Amino acid sequence: MSELVHKDPRSRRRVELLVFLILAFGIWPLVAVGVVGGYGFLVWMFQIVFGPPGPPASLH
Repeated sequence: MSELVHKDPRSRRRVELLVFLILAFGIWPLVAVGVVGGYGFLVWMFQIVFGPPGPPASLH
């Protein structure tokens, strides 16, 4: 990290832009998909164990 302090501002700006693009279009979309997929998996497992939501089945 100390290398960035001694570089010229143009080079540092380029590195920061590259890091931003990697985060914005690489890592965060993967995190978002993982969180949504994890939540879906949790709901699915909950419904397998306890049944789907709604009123109990009638005996008719």
